[in-house]
Amino acid sequence: MTFLTKLSSAWHSDALLQRVVKNSSRLLSSNVISAGLGFVNGVLATRLLGMDGYGLVSGVVIVFVSGVNRLLTFRMSEVVVKRFGGALGQGNKSEAAASLKLAMLTETLTSVLAYLVLLAFAPLAAALLAKDPTTGALFRFYGLILLSNFIAESSTGVLQAARRFGQISLVNIIQSVSVTAIVAFAYLTGGSAWMVVAAYVLGKSVNGLGLAFLAWRETSQTLGADWWKTPFSALPDRRGMLAFMVNTNLNGTVILFTRDNISLYLAAILSTTEVGYFKLAQSLVNLILLPLDPLIWPTYTEITHTVAAKDFSATKRLLRRVSLLTGAVVLTVGLGLALTGWFLIPWLYKPQAAPAYPALLILLFGYGFASIFQWNRPLLLALGRPGLPVLIALCSGLVELLLIFWLVPQHGYLYLAAILSGYFIVSVGITVWSGLLEMARQAQNPSPVLPRV
Repeated sequence: MTFLTKLSSAWHSDALLQRVVKNSSRLLSSNVISAGLGFVNGVLATRLLGMDGYGLVSGVVIVFVSGVNRLLTFRMSEVVVKRFGGALGQGNKSEAAASLKLAMLTETLTSVLAYLVLLAFAPLAAALLAKDPTTGALFRFYGLILLSNFIAESSTGVLQAARRFGQISLVNIIQSVSVTAIVAFAYLTGGSAWMVVAAYVLGKSVNGLGLAFLAWRETSQTLGADWWKTPFSALPDRRGMLAFMVNTNLNGTVILFTRDNISLYLAAILSTTEVGYFKLAQSLVNLILLPLDPLIWPTYTEITHTVAAKDFSATKRLLRRVSLLTGAVVLTVGLGLALTGWFLIPWLYKPQAAPAYPALLILLFGYGFASIFQWNRPLLLALGRPGLPVLIALCSGLVELLLIFWLVPQHGYLYLAAILSGYFIVSVGITVWSGLLEMARQAQNPSPVLPRV
């Protein structure tokens, strides 16, 4: 009762928290719809393709293509929110235009490069990961999303900086409906993995091009139709912006190898069937993230403002109350999954999927902990320490990878789930502790904070 009382008191007394929740609720509505449709997609795809086929599509093809993209591109939404949004907040439209122009140009070039690299490595991925050279065409086909999402990250950053979260929600819903329509058609007609992959290609393309259109319209209304003609000379500290880009890429690369590529390691070590078990458990655990993901970027936006104003008491209050809110969600959804998963998984996905349940229980601990403290990295970004979470993730990730290749070949996918959960708890815990220490240090030293790499 005390916990609920604190949560209620926090909500009614904190305008900052209410603004975060209000903005995130616009994303949450679309996430609920998208997750519901995604859940249906997962059930239909698993029943259509079996655990082996589901593991191939969701855990190998999609993860490999996304990994190539993440390896070679930047998390441009973070860069745009910080530089474009910051410049607009100061009324400097020329700087805002120049920073966005640099971000979009860089993202376009790296997207093309990523697709060329994918074409070169698709045969190797098919042989080593899918263990079927004939699947190389699937990798190349899904790779088309790299071209259709050529400025998706930058566009997302523009809409986040402008607080157009409702527009992001609309695009998410359209994407989900498009995917579901094709997957359902494939299931009803006894389609193949190609039809399922085609559904995701269409959905991702709708997402990328839709965001690009909305962001371009928003920017033209804010900065004028000729904003893209602004010279790069209008951008001060270009070196600092590029350094921030590199840090986001380094962080994305570390996360890629320590978290997002986990199913690829499992495919290389064992088989796509075990990948199917693991990915199914992971997709169900992601239900925890459904109501929490929308909180991340509104929280980051508000943290950036309070830190810039040196209002650290408001920052700490917001972090504490966001954690109370996310903790309540994690406890509710986590218990629901743990209590019902044992019979829902074999009932929905057929009895062959039952081995996913123990992995689900193990993953709940790591994902739950990380979800409660989802503000860990945004806090350090706002404090001007983008390199610190990279270092923490790298050090803990090296230990994680060592344990994976040492223990998983002997003990299987459940050990993989345990290692991943441990990685979340250790890396997020250290990052939270470091962020709170840095905030306390800056509170004692009111001098301007320069971003450090």
